[in-house]
Amino acid sequence: MNFFQPKIIEVFKSYSKKQLVSDLVAGLIVAIIALPLSIALAIASGVSPEKGLYTAIVAGFVIALLGGSRVNISGPTAAFATIVAGIVAQHGIDGLALATLMAGAILILMGLLRLGTLIKYIPETVTVGFTSGIAVTIVIGQIKDFLGLTFAPGTHAIEAIEKVEAIAKSITTFNPWALGVGLVALAILILWPRVSKKIPGALIAVIALTGAVALIGLNVNTIGDLYTISSSLPTFTLPTFSTERVIALIPSAFTIAILAAIESLLSCVVSDKMIDDTHYSNTELIAQGAGNICSALFGGIPATGAIARTAANVKNGGRSPISGMVHAVILLFVLVVFMPCAAWIPMPVIAAVLFMVAYNMSEWRHFVAICKKAPFYDILVLVLTFLLTVIFDLVVAIAVALVLHYLIVIIKKIAEKKASSKEG
Repeated sequence: MNFFQPKIIEVFKSYSKKQLVSDLVAGLIVAIIALPLSIALAIASGVSPEKGLYTAIVAGFVIALLGGSRVNISGPTAAFATIVAGIVAQHGIDGLALATLMAGAILILMGLLRLGTLIKYIPETVTVGFTSGIAVTIVIGQIKDFLGLTFAPGTHAIEAIEKVEAIAKSITTFNPWALGVGLVALAILILWPRVSKKIPGALIAVIALTGAVALIGLNVNTIGDLYTISSSLPTFTLPTFSTERVIALIPSAFTIAILAAIESLLSCVVSDKMIDDTHYSNTELIAQGAGNICSALFGGIPATGAIARTAANVKNGGRSPISGMVHAVILLFVLVVFMPCAAWIPMPVIAAVLFMVAYNMSEWRHFVAICKKAPFYDILVLVLTFLLTVIFDLVVAIAVALVLHYLIVIIKKIAEKKASSKEG
């Protein structure tokens, strides 16, 4: 089998007008879901709101066009938020662009070397551990805006532990109006699916509470109070290259690439089961690489397959890459026409949206199930991965957890051989 087989070529062999209509509807619905999420995830990543849309537009379109899945929807995801925020804090936006560009090249190389199938060798305990850890770090990062806290000038709070310390020191600046708005937003997000599963609760919460805060004149920070928002089209910008910067960003680039590969291929596996299809893993890696390179060159942040948006695409009739491309085009229209309105969105609403994103990605039920049923050594790897992700970062967590996991595997095999030789 060839290592590069975009699904769009296969799909067009039997494409119909009926499927086009379904793809257009699915693309519209996914765009509605992606709109508030893209803005929220950009803010959580420490970049301006429009960069989340740039990512969903550019990377979303390129990956759908070139990808190895019929239905995978790509864009900014919660898994990257803390990683991106750390890179921006240390190396700036230009450094992030360079790291994303390098990550894209690594992903393409992984696809060319046909490494797509190797992702399955990453143990479940590691993926569940770091996913849950990322969810916790996202929650910690949003407490400030949810409570309306004001950090003291000069506060350095990038890592989760630093944020916890800063929250504790500034708790006296708590804003009850911010908490009230955040709680109402959470209530809408939790209860709205009982009213409609087609229209996302995040959009309803954003529209309703943006209007309410503006009309009542509540003393609550909005996106416009903290960020300068642009509705301009993404423009081509080449990051500054130097040997020193490239070397310094290698660990970050590998982290982005590995996480993008894992999350995207997991999304493909999930969607395969939903539509009874088989994705091409190496093609998907190449597409993810191309999408991340284009995102970096046009002002975006790292992108990967988004499981929730992909599932929404499938449930609403999407069955070809056209739906992913349509979702990107609709977001482009929203960027140009409606983006200035995003300045009015209250920050506690964004925090509430990200709380729900963290909850949905946390896999806490899966985490608890492993702790109840798995052997002690699997629980050890799971909990260690989780703690290292929260306390340190994803690079340390995955490296230590994988070494520990395979060390345990080797020890078990040696013990089994000794036991079998004694029996013989």
